[in-house]
Amino acid sequence: MKLQFSFIIPVYNRPDEIQELLQSFEALETEIPFEVVIVEDGSTKSSKEVVDSYKSKLNISYFFKENSGPGDSRNFGMQHAKGNYFIILDSDCILPVNYLNEVEKSLKENYVDCFGGPDAAHKSFTNLQKAINFSMTSFITTGGIRGNKNSVDKFQPRSFNMGISKNAFFASNGFGKIHPGEDPDLSIRLWNLGFKTKLIPQAYVYHKRRISWSNFYKQVYKFGLVRPILNKWHPQTKKITYWFPTVFIIGFITSILLYFMGFKWLILAYILYFIVAFIVALVSTKNLVVSMLSLIAIMTQFFGYGYGFLKSTFVSILNKEPEKYFPQLFFKQK
Repeated sequence: MKLQFSFIIPVYNRPDEIQELLQSFEALETEIPFEVVIVEDGSTKSSKEVVDSYKSKLNISYFFKENSGPGDSRNFGMQHAKGNYFIILDSDCILPVNYLNEVEKSLKENYVDCFGGPDAAHKSFTNLQKAINFSMTSFITTGGIRGNKNSVDKFQPRSFNMGISKNAFFASNGFGKIHPGEDPDLSIRLWNLGFKTKLIPQAYVYHKRRISWSNFYKQVYKFGLVRPILNKWHPQTKKITYWFPTVFIIGFITSILLYFMGFKWLILAYILYFIVAFIVALVSTKNLVVSMLSLIAIMTQFFGYGYGFLKSTFVSILNKEPEKYFPQLFFKQK
C-alpha cells in the first residue's frame, strides 16, 4: 500500500502556535508528499489569515466548525482529509526536519495502523517548559509510558503526536467525547478491533505545552480524573502502577507526620528519591535551574494526578456517572 499522509491539526485560539508549526512543515527535509488539514474549533481568534499565507508553500486546507472539543475536531479533519494515513498533532508542537522521513521508514519496515511518537524539549523552550517536559517524560516519574523505547509493546499513542490509518479510523469511529483521555480510549478500542499500535522513537516532536504552573496542575489533575473512568470502560487495562502517584503523595504526607513523631526513616526515603530525580534531571537537561524546577514539576504532577485519581476512584466505587460529577471532561459531539 502506498502511504498518503494527511496531517490533522485542531486549533483553538492559537494563531501564533499555528504559525510556528507551519514554519516547521515548510522546513521539513523530505520528498514525501503530504497535506495539512487545519480545523478551527470554534475559535474567536482565527488562524485563517496565517493558514492562507502558507497556501502557496504547502498543500493545506482550512475548516472552521463550532466548538466541540479536540477529539471531535480531529474526527472532522480525518473525515475531510484526502490521504490514507492520518498524522494528528497538537497546535503547540514543532516538527524536526526529518520527522516524516522517520515515520515512513518505520511504517515501511513494520506497518501498523496506529503509531505514536515521543515529545522533546527544544533548546529555545523556557526553563519551566523544559522542567515540565522532564517530569512528563522521564522514566523516574512516568515510567516512560509517553515515549520510552521499552514501551513499544502495547504502546498507547498520545494525540499530540499520533498516526492512524484511514481504515482504523473508520472502523473505530475515531476519538470519543472524553478529554483528556480520548487517545488511550481510542488505542484500547483499536486493540479490541484487532489493530496494532507501536511507538516510533525517532518520530519525536518538540511539544511546547503552553504551560504555567497552574495550568500544568490543572492538566495533570484532569489526567488523574480520567484514568479511573478509562479503567471502568476498559477493565482489562487496569494496572497497579496507575495508583503510584496517589500512593506517593499519601506516603509523602504520612512521612512528614511521622517525622514530627520521631520516625525519620520514611522521609529519608523521599529525600533519596528527590536526590536521584535531581541527578537524573541534571544529567538529562545539563541545566542546574531546570533540574531544580524539575523537582517542583514532579511534585505538582504527582499531587495533581494523585488527587484527581483518588477523587475519580471514589466516584467510580459509588457507581456514579462521571459525566455528572466531572462535566469538564466531556464534550458534546456534533
